[in-house]
Amino acid sequence: MIAVVHAHKPHFMALHCQEFGGKNYEASMSHVDKFVKELLSSDAMKDYNRARVYLDENYKSQEHFTALGSFYFLHESLKNIYQFDFKAKKYKKVTGKEIYSDTLESTPMLEKEKFPQDYFPECKWSRKGFIRTRWCITDCAFDLVNIHLFHDASNLIAWETSPSVYSGIRHKALGYVLDRIIDQRFEKVSYFVFGDFNFRLDAKAVVETLCAKATMQTVRAADTNEVVKLIFRESDNDRKVMLQLEKKLFDYFNQDVFRDNNGTALLEFDRELSVFKDRLYELDISFPPSYPYSEDSSQGKQYMNTRCPAWCDRILMSHSAKELILKSENDEKIVIYDHIGPNVCMGDHKMGSSGCQQLQSSRLTTRNLFPLPLAYLMQIFLAVELMWSATRGSCV
Repeated sequence: MIAVVHAHKPHFMALHCQEFGGKNYEASMSHVDKFVKELLSSDAMKDYNRARVYLDENYKSQEHFTALGSFYFLHESLKNIYQFDFKAKKYKKVTGKEIYSDTLESTPMLEKEKFPQDYFPECKWSRKGFIRTRWCITDCAFDLVNIHLFHDASNLIAWETSPSVYSGIRHKALGYVLDRIIDQRFEKVSYFVFGDFNFRLDAKAVVETLCAKATMQTVRAADTNEVVKLIFRESDNDRKVMLQLEKKLFDYFNQDVFRDNNGTALLEFDRELSVFKDRLYELDISFPPSYPYSEDSSQGKQYMNTRCPAWCDRILMSHSAKELILKSENDEKIVIYDHIGPNVCMGDHKMGSSGCQQLQSSRLTTRNLFPLPLAYLMQIFLAVELMWSATRGSCV
């Protein structure tokens, strides 16, 4: 992260984290405050004289806790930037450095929600929700939404139907977020949504394709007769095992299929976003599935055999936001949409990133959207450098 900041010096940097504090957050959350303070005071960040940090650390409040963290850093050369106060319904000029944690529900500069309990599979609470902030530079207002959607609890259940029941749950939750950020309470603005969407490939279609010439063996529990394992074997070749599937096992014999040509042959099974094509835009994917990478520090390119690799970590935007960075088809050719750390261990997710050289807009110029790695606790982030054509903002 330090090297990237030094190299690119972004003017406006947005960092979205999920599972902040790690999976063992009760034991690890005590380290978060120290980490944040050291980050803000580091030499690399000395030119960022304004910052807003929002950390959902109140893990004792089960009905509200999301473990989301949103960081925003403003370079000293950025003279006029405003943040929206959702309670006062007006913009306020951003000055100084402020950190908010614990009860974010009472913080007027953001909207934070955990999904309603009936959205959760089997109505069991987990750390899923979103945080929304709104910003204005010159006369350009936009929302930044940090999001964490539901995962697949069982590979066996995901395999049963196409699309899976989990895909339907994520569809419902993402629709809820989009409806909330464009409802009638506030003026509609462009928005960027980035985080861990937990989008998965269509498991049934993938297995049927990868194991098209295989025979399937079903293993059931002796006491309940419940299916606990599926074994797919080649019809010939000494009946070699191609795939073993359990609740938390997806052991395919050849991981190269997920890496060759960046796994693009499997993009046809990446279907969850298609439902929202009229509401959301995404740049073309040209990087390998971002999950689930090995957490062994010596296996940076290896996938774990827990889940079918998928593009979970994404940067999405409204069609009006697309117009802020892409004015023509030629612009898209110089935009970079990628993940980072392809050869090093960064945890089970490779964080998504977006970047471009220089794109002109009638309202602002966007240069160098750079990713900044920060630890495996975060899943995705976006860093943006903004140049402006006026020195006075109208968002007051």
